[in-house]
Amino acid sequence: MEFLQGSSIWIYLFIFFGKILEVAVSTIRLVLINRGERIKGSLIAILEMLLWLFITGTVLTGFQKDIFKVIIFAIAFAVGNYVGSWMEDRLAFGLCSIQVIVPECSGSQELAVKLRKNNFAVTTIKGKGKDGLRDIMFLHIKRKRISQAVDIIKTNLENAVIVVNDSKIIHGGFLRK
Repeated sequence: MEFLQGSSIWIYLFIFFGKILEVAVSTIRLVLINRGERIKGSLIAILEMLLWLFITGTVLTGFQKDIFKVIIFAIAFAVGNYVGSWMEDRLAFGLCSIQVIVPECSGSQELAVKLRKNNFAVTTIKGKGKDGLRDIMFLHIKRKRISQAVDIIKTNLENAVIVVNDSKIIHGGFLRK
C-alpha cells in the first residue's frame, strides 16, 4: 500500500478522519460492553482494530521524518473522543432510572398522571424531607426518552428535584418499546 506511505494531503486527511472514526467506534464499543451488549461490542471491536492497524501503521511509517503525521494523529484522537461521546449521547443506548422528588401537592399527582399518559410507568411513594412531606416518583425508561420525561416534569413542577441514573438491567415492570 504505497498510498499510505507518502506525505500528501490525502495521507493527512486519511489519518485525521480515520483516527476520528476509530476513536468514535471505540467509544461506542465501550458503551455497548458496559451496558451488557457484549456480542455487539465484540463485533464492533473487529472494525475498531482494523482501523487502528491501518491508521497507526500509516503514522508509524516514517513518523521521524514527518512529525506532522503524529500531530494530526494526536489532534484526531482528541476530536474522536468528542465525536464518540456526542454519538453515544445521540444514540442513547440502554436504560435509566429517574427519581423525581416534589412537595406533596395536587400538582405532583397531576404530574404522575401526565407522565403515565405519555407512556411512562411511574411508581410513587411518600417521603419526608427537611421542609415537610414529599412525593417521590420512580421511572425506569429507555435513555432515548430522558429528555421527554424531564421536559414533562420541568413543565409541570419547576421545583422538582430530578435525578437520572444509568441502569444496566431492569427486569419486570412496564417498559415501553
